[in-house]
Amino acid sequence: MKILDKFLIKRFLLTYFFVTLMIVLVILVIDFVEKSDDFIQNNAPMKAIIFSYYVNLAPYWANYVSPLMIFISTVFFTARLASHTEIIAILSSGVSYLRLMRPYFIGAMMIGILTFGLIGWVIPKANKIRIAFENTFIKENYAFSQRDIHLCVAPNVYIYMGSYNNESNIGYEVTLEKIAKNRLIEKLQAERIEWNDTIKKWSIKSYMIRKLGVVKDEIKTGASLDSLINMTPRDFENDNAQYETFTLPQLKERISLLESRGSEGIEKYKIEWYQRFANPFAVVILSIIGLIISSRKARGGIGVQIALGFLLAFTYMMFFILSKGIAESGDITPLLAVWLPNIIFTIIGFFLYYFVPK
Repeated sequence: MKILDKFLIKRFLLTYFFVTLMIVLVILVIDFVEKSDDFIQNNAPMKAIIFSYYVNLAPYWANYVSPLMIFISTVFFTARLASHTEIIAILSSGVSYLRLMRPYFIGAMMIGILTFGLIGWVIPKANKIRIAFENTFIKENYAFSQRDIHLCVAPNVYIYMGSYNNESNIGYEVTLEKIAKNRLIEKLQAERIEWNDTIKKWSIKSYMIRKLGVVKDEIKTGASLDSLINMTPRDFENDNAQYETFTLPQLKERISLLESRGSEGIEKYKIEWYQRFANPFAVVILSIIGLIISSRKARGGIGVQIALGFLLAFTYMMFFILSKGIAESGDITPLLAVWLPNIIFTIIGFFLYYFVPK
């Protein structure tokens, strides 16, 4: 690696981490001002506020604004180089424009790999602690209020509950049906179903099992029956931002479970899955675009280039939020929604590269 590469990568990384740190600190201060009343009313311990909430909130926001910050920081420090005629000097020395891109690409790849590791395994664990704090000291106690609950708990096995109490982990008016070749072969009806935390099974109370035969049905009744149903009380907990608490393997497992059940709301889990792979690529794409639009020396100084950088960065974020919302409504597939901003800005990058003075 040459001196030029080391110089540009160092400036690239330092500017990115400095800009991200400043933005995250501003966000944390604003967040504290907004939530200080909640902390006081709910008697949140200062130690928990700092170490359980804000220490875990900081990496969440650092990752969230990462594509935006890398774009802005690239534009900022490259425009300064261009204003001092350093970019022109580098190109005049015989360095091609593609060669100039190499340290930017290396720096962006380093941040992209770091981002992938963080959002895949580290940040979900931090989010789990943060969200638990929010549910305890900021948000109201959650009560599961859904009625007429239908779940697929195994292939061709379906459970119905009239209601469920998430405080006592009891479901009422329970029906469990087994179907084979589009025909009901067994049906269980029970007054209620209770979670036994000791044996990690469901206790079915006041039940009747009816096995449908060709000639005669077989009926069995009882007061209590322990059963291992592919369902846990966690399925009825507050699912607000729950997908953010899963590591990549856990998220994949959760998506498979929801698909096997035919559950609604699976789109947000798929969006999170695809987003974790798309974010590192967004870092690389936006850093290269940032170099292209800011490497030319502007007569009006670097202000115009920085303003253009902000405009494109916020356009990317708005485009991503819009496509994500459309995907959650089911109008387009989550995969297309997550990758569409990257695809469009890659095309924009090639277009800008074609016209940039080299």
